[in-house]
Amino acid sequence: MFREPDTLVGLCVGTTKIAVVVAQRDLRSREAVHIIGIGSAPSEGIRKGLIVNLEQAVRSVRSAVRDAENIVGFRLTHAVVAFNAVDVVSVNSNGMVAMGRNARPQPVQVDDVERVIDAAQSSLSIPINKLALHTIPVRYSIDGNFGVDDPLSMTGMRLEMDLQTVTVPMPYVHNVVRCVKRAGVEVEGLVIKPVAAALGALTDEEMRVGVISICIGGGTTGITFYGEGRPVKVAIIPIGGDHITNDLATVLRLPLKKAEEIKKSIFTSESGDPIAVTPRGQSERVIDPNAVLEIIGCRLEELCAEHVAALISEQDAKLFPAGIVLSGGVAKTPGLEHLLSDVFKMPVRVADPQEYYQMPPGRADPGYVNAVGTIRYILSKERNPYSFIDAPKTLWDINDFAPRPQWEGESSTSTGAGMGDTVRNIMEKIKESFKDLF
Repeated sequence: MFREPDTLVGLCVGTTKIAVVVAQRDLRSREAVHIIGIGSAPSEGIRKGLIVNLEQAVRSVRSAVRDAENIVGFRLTHAVVAFNAVDVVSVNSNGMVAMGRNARPQPVQVDDVERVIDAAQSSLSIPINKLALHTIPVRYSIDGNFGVDDPLSMTGMRLEMDLQTVTVPMPYVHNVVRCVKRAGVEVEGLVIKPVAAALGALTDEEMRVGVISICIGGGTTGITFYGEGRPVKVAIIPIGGDHITNDLATVLRLPLKKAEEIKKSIFTSESGDPIAVTPRGQSERVIDPNAVLEIIGCRLEELCAEHVAALISEQDAKLFPAGIVLSGGVAKTPGLEHLLSDVFKMPVRVADPQEYYQMPPGRADPGYVNAVGTIRYILSKERNPYSFIDAPKTLWDINDFAPRPQWEGESSTSTGAGMGDTVRNIMEKIKESFKDLF
């Protein structure tokens, strides 16, 4: 059985896990959706957000997709994919075009918006090995008056816009697309993970007044600055939860697997009891959870005070009165919001994806914000095609699709649920005929 037409699928390629979110439109409103399934699988072949072993990564994606399919009960064939790239560059530019003719104002048309976007990008020099993945209108101005959300059909003599262009290395894009397509899923679109995290974590009000989204994942930390309802800057720092695991393994002299287990237990435990571990070939050891928290705190303080602070200092902090919203698996670290609040003197909260969609039990945590954000990304583009102007698919798509083996209960010749049932019924009748003959 194949995906129903009113189903939206987001796939997030992360360093520690692959997550798949399946949403279905509300029959009463195509803009309203609810989550009907979430699948996940541990990431293999991915380090610091980058694919380092393609075949392992393909198996991980295939496993996460199958997990989601087992929940929703039909095959997932297409998805919008969120991914990371360490060399992300976010560049701002400005463009202006005249609209009035014979000294008379004219209403803004679609071609006027396209012309002003071209004018804003004309000053940019994008290297041949990079892809302008997202072109994001930050703000429009008509006759010098800013604060215009949607200029179409508004009247004026001069249209201006501030534009943000997010570029990523083309090899990273091709590796992600190749990985997902080899797993048997067609890539409908791409979104950089800091943008997906912001969309999954932030409320509309926070976006309007100004807010900073910080997503601390397994291999990277993504940051998106929002102002006046639009992202104004995107950045990725190549530091994440894996660095914390390495610190714990080094300081506590533990195997990486045991260090990861201790880190996760600290994220989820509220007891504060000593942690007993028995590394292979060693006697049992008891580790003070306060010592673990101190190691985690040192790494997070370095991340925030040195790297995040440098990015925030480039902006005017007064433009973000809603403060900081945390997401990602590391956001579950006890006391992290207080640490960031002390460092940046801003209000801090931990994101909850339930603010937008009812999540299945056990999946309503900050670690799934990225995947949920891909669904909101799809809806945002449907409501306003100029909210995110993405690179044409012809620039990044590759012909490397690998059909997956036949799914249980699915005919290889089926094209949908009804056709699959019809073929199965025919086959059952043929079998019965053979039984009668023999």
